Amino acid sequence: MSSSVNKTRIVTINGRSNKTCQVYKNNLGDTFLSGKCDGTKRKRCIPFLPMKVLDAPGLKDDYYLNLVDWNAANLVAIALSDTVYLWHPEKGMHEAISVESGYISSVAWIKDRNNLAIGTSAAVVQLWDIETKKKLRNMHSHSSMVGALSWNSYILSSGSRFGSIHHHDVRIAHHHVGTLCGHSSQVCSLKWSPNGALLASGGNDGLLNIWLNDPGANINSKPDMTINNHQSAVKAMNWCPWQSGILAVGGGMKDGHLRIWDTKSGSCIRDVDTKSQICSLLWLSQHNELITGHGFPKHQISVWNYPTLVKSANLKGHRGRVLHMASSPDGNVVFSAAGDETVCLWNCVTASEQKQDVKQAFNVEGSQY
Repeated sequence: MSSSVNKTRIVTINGRSNKTCQVYKNNLGDTFLSGKCDGTKRKRCIPFLPMKVLDAPGLKDDYYLNLVDWNAANLVAIALSDTVYLWHPEKGMHEAISVESGYISSVAWIKDRNNLAIGTSAAVVQLWDIETKKKLRNMHSHSSMVGALSWNSYILSSGSRFGSIHHHDVRIAHHHVGTLCGHSSQVCSLKWSPNGALLASGGNDGLLNIWLNDPGANINSKPDMTINNHQSAVKAMNWCPWQSGILAVGGGMKDGHLRIWDTKSGSCIRDVDTKSQICSLLWLSQHNELITGHGFPKHQISVWNYPTLVKSANLKGHRGRVLHMASSPDGNVVFSAAGDETVCLWNCVTASEQKQDVKQAFNVEGSQY
């Protein structure tokens, strides 16, 4: 029996913010990256246009799917209909993997290895070894489409259209080791925290649930915390890589708020109304920034200084909802995929930072002689 039973902390906030939320508003347009953070002026002039634009025919314009991921070996997995294409930024197309039935609804790389998990509309989770180009197994446990996946070491968590979350231990034959039931409709997003202690789940019911790490949880287990003030589906979310317990969440069509949650206290520590559907979200660790991918009306990618949530730029390259984003292993490039069936690569390093990197590399090489 899970230790979290009957101990759920419910966080209810009437309206869109409360006294624990500091709402930051700004009217910056498409200007260079600049702003003030804690009294210190910052300026990062990253390019406003993508460094590369690719066609992605067959990319589903579906807000509830998760079709892009980038691994430590510098391979991007992108699902187009019933096929996953593996793309390398320097080498181009690498491989293609097709499923037997239905279409692909989610993809996720296991950390530091070339194993790829694939969720399908036929309610199956597949595990592939990319190096050998072989499917390792089919994992059957769900009864509806699997739209969200997230790894925590050898435990793969999957979320379905009917609202259930299953834990799979991929090392053993009887892989389905745990079940979480905290959503009344589709699970849109799953994210394990960097330290593996917490699982965040977002649903089409507008709930954000925080679960303690308990792979053997049963259907009676309850989330450690439920945040229920989001006005629409909770899909765009990501844990802060350098601050424990901090979770960024972007609101859907009827919400549009970018919120920073402290999951230890249950408080919203920052809140800004973007006036647009937020479809995807990433942290840029090297620069203490957040990037959000948006839908109507501008389909832009916005860059935000953290922790102030002052918007510093809008990047434009798509004509459809920016549904998916992933960052390169070094954090210098962002890969975005949109409902207009295009993919963009964005350079997140400024010209001055590139010169500094070259200078440092030169100094390191020179010191060897």
